[in-house]
Amino acid sequence: MSTPQLANPPTDVIKVTDAIHHIKKMNPSNLDHLMNITKKWALTSGLDWAVNILSAILVFYIGRWITRLITGAIANLMESRHIEKSLISFTRSLISAAMTAFVIIAALGQLGIQTTSFVAIIGAAGLAVGLALQGSLSNFAAGVLMIIFRPIKVGDFIEAAGTAGTVEDIQVFSTMLRTADNKVIIIPNSSITGGNIVNYSTKPIRRIDLEFGISYEADIQKTKEIFTRILNEESRILKDPPPVIAVRALTDTAMMFVLRPWVKSSDFGDVSFALTEKVKTTLDAEGIVMPWRHHQMYNKP
Repeated sequence: MSTPQLANPPTDVIKVTDAIHHIKKMNPSNLDHLMNITKKWALTSGLDWAVNILSAILVFYIGRWITRLITGAIANLMESRHIEKSLISFTRSLISAAMTAFVIIAALGQLGIQTTSFVAIIGAAGLAVGLALQGSLSNFAAGVLMIIFRPIKVGDFIEAAGTAGTVEDIQVFSTMLRTADNKVIIIPNSSITGGNIVNYSTKPIRRIDLEFGISYEADIQKTKEIFTRILNEESRILKDPPPVIAVRALTDTAMMFVLRPWVKSSDFGDVSFALTEKVKTTLDAEGIVMPWRHHQMYNKP
């Protein structure tokens, strides 16, 4: 039975057929030589390629395992410090991406691929992005440090970057303050960390510093007794530490008395206002004069 022939066989079929006829016509010694060359390649270069591929696979999977281990440890550490979840997720993704890129480059190096160009490209891209986002990266770094080390927290009354207010929110790039007159001010984080931060809410108690000028005609001891009675009548003033009542200076117009009671930080403003009013009304009732600078004008005829 004859094999059916195609009227117009495809070009690929013709090439394969010609190759088979060529191999059949080859001398057996040439075939043996070809087989020997193939075996030598498989035992040398082929084995090296297999080892390199296996090494690259091991480097990749071990690197990925180390990456997950490190990112998980960092995430757990940040969670234990009660850091915001958005920052934890962002930091974890950033570290994972950086370490994955390093692992891929290392795996390609095991395959014999020159990775110098990859490193140069990544470095150039990172430099370009860093220069373009210099200000934003500075604010980001400051925000990360603020969230990690927590010099301030939401609800604290602070003074920073020339502004005083209550901290409403601490974000990665900026911090939101609410002033006493209910204005919202958004400050870049680098401006806060780049200067002094005065936190009035860190300590549970604060000292009120009040100063009053009393006429030289008043009796010092009697004036101190009046101030002591005023402080004792204010229930929000703490007994420990004890308040200080003293004559600070003798000026050309008055004796300068200082009152320095201690109160809870949350009572600071209210007690300051209440004491100032109470001192004035009490001294007026006791007939003690608080002198002030004034001018008298005379009209000459």
